[in-house]
Amino acid sequence: MKIYLDNCSYNRPFDDQAQMKIYLETEAKLYIQASVREGKYDLVWSYMLDYENDGNPYEDKKNAIAPWKYIANEFCASSEEILIMGKTIMRKGIKAKDALHIACAIKSGCDYFITTDMKLLNKNVEDINIINPIDFVREMEVL
Repeated sequence: MKIYLDNCSYNRPFDDQAQMKIYLETEAKLYIQASVREGKYDLVWSYMLDYENDGNPYEDKKNAIAPWKYIANEFCASSEEILIMGKTIMRKGIKAKDALHIACAIKSGCDYFITTDMKLLNKNVEDINIINPIDFVREMEVL
């Protein structure tokens, strides 16, 4: 199974862990990453993750996230097809960067797009399941 974690997911452990929802999302995200390391899931990294992480003004966060590019099983580079798909996804009211992340996940054949962004979780995009880390873990536990 192929998965794509967006930038919000990678940054979740750096958010205020005093909030229960954030704490649970962090734990679920870390569990997912541990499962990737165990070979349970194939992780996709993309040029958009590079772009956003490179722009992170916090060196500690940037340095903690960057190695996942090399842990990932696959890299999705920019292409005309992704840009066109991103524009189509934007018509659903999704911002450009998020649309390009989703396009990368779809182009790479991911089964799940994992995010903590509530605005994205409420969107329906064909060809990919957009899911919160907690719900992803819960769904996988049932399988």
